[in-house]
Amino acid sequence: MSLVKKHEMTEKKLAANRRNQKLCNGPATAEGRERIRAAHLRHGFYAQAEEVALRALGEEPAQFQELLEGLWEEWSPSGGLQEGLVIRLARAMWLMNRADRMQEGYALRQAKEVNIRREDRLHAQMMRLKMTAASLQSLAQAVEREHYVTTRADLDLMKSLHQEGAVKEMGEIALALFYQLQEPGAPGPGETEEGEHSEVDVRQVVTNIRAIFGLGPLDPEPEAAASSPSQESQQDAGATEAEEEGPNLTAEEWEAREPVRQLLENILRRQVELCEAQRVANLRECLAGPSPFERAAEIAPTHRSATLMRRMQDSNFRQVVRLTSLLMRIKRQERQMEALENAAAFQDVLETKGVSDG
Repeated sequence: MSLVKKHEMTEKKLAANRRNQKLCNGPATAEGRERIRAAHLRHGFYAQAEEVALRALGEEPAQFQELLEGLWEEWSPSGGLQEGLVIRLARAMWLMNRADRMQEGYALRQAKEVNIRREDRLHAQMMRLKMTAASLQSLAQAVEREHYVTTRADLDLMKSLHQEGAVKEMGEIALALFYQLQEPGAPGPGETEEGEHSEVDVRQVVTNIRAIFGLGPLDPEPEAAASSPSQESQQDAGATEAEEEGPNLTAEEWEAREPVRQLLENILRRQVELCEAQRVANLRECLAGPSPFERAAEIAPTHRSATLMRRMQDSNFRQVVRLTSLLMRIKRQERQMEALENAAAFQDVLETKGVSDG
C-alpha cells in the first residue's frame, strides 16, 4: 500500500502542469545547445577517443550528436541521473542501429559474392548447353541418313554425353539405340572396353527396345576367331571401305532397323530443342537478375556469427526498453511530486485565506 496519498487532479492542476511542461522543452539558445553538446564530456561518454573509434568504424560522429540532442530535447533531463540515463539511451540506440547495419552489411557482402558466382555459373551453363546442343545436332544429322550405322566416333560421343549427364534420363535410352544400330556382329554393351559404367543396364535397355519393336532378343556373343597379323592388317585396311559402303543387309533388315533410327533421331532433335530452350532461359535469368525470393534465399544468414549478431541486437533493444521505462518512471514521479507540491501550496493558500477571513 502506498504511503503517498493520491490527490484528485482538477482542471486547474492540469492547466498548471501544462504550463510548467511548456517551460521544460530543453534549451532554446545557442548557449544551452552548447551545454547539451558538452554534456557527454562531463559524463565520460563520447569523448575524443570515442569519436576516433566511430570514424574508424565508418560511422559519422555528427549523427550520434544529432541523436543525442533529439533525445535530450524529448526527455528534458534534469540532474545528473537523468542526463546520464539519456546519454546511455542514446548509446544503446546507436549500438542497436549498428547491429542492424552489421547484419545488412554482411547480407550485402554475401549478395555481391553470390552475384559473381551466379553470373559465372549461368555463363558456364549456357556454354555447356551450347556445346551439348552442337554435339547432339551433329549426331542427329548423322542419324538422319536412311541407312545409318553407328560409328565408333558417334558411340563414344554419346557415351561422353551420357556420363556427363548432359541429356539426363534420355541419355541411357539414346545410348541403347546407338548400340542397336551398330553393324551386325559388332560388340554389344559390356563387350568393348573394360571399366565402362552401367553397361549391364544399357544392355537391358537394348533388350527392352528390341522387344518393343518386335526385333527379337540380342544375338549371342560372337566367338572370337584367332587372327594372324596379316589378317588384322587386312581388316584395318578394309575398315574405312566397310564404313563407307555400310553393312551388307537385306531390305527386310534395313526396314526392321528404320523404327529404331527414327526414334533415335527424334530423341536427339528433341534434346537439341531442350538445350536451346534452357540456354535462352538462362540468358533471360542472367539479364533479369534474381527475384526477391531467390535473393532472400541467397542472403540467408548461414554463417556462424549470425546468431551472435541477433543476440547483440536483442540485447541492445532490451537495454533501450529498460532505459526508456526507467526515464518514464522518473518523469512520472516528478509529475506526482509536482502535483503534491501544487496541492500543498494551494492548501496553504486556502488556509491563509480562511484565517484572514475569520
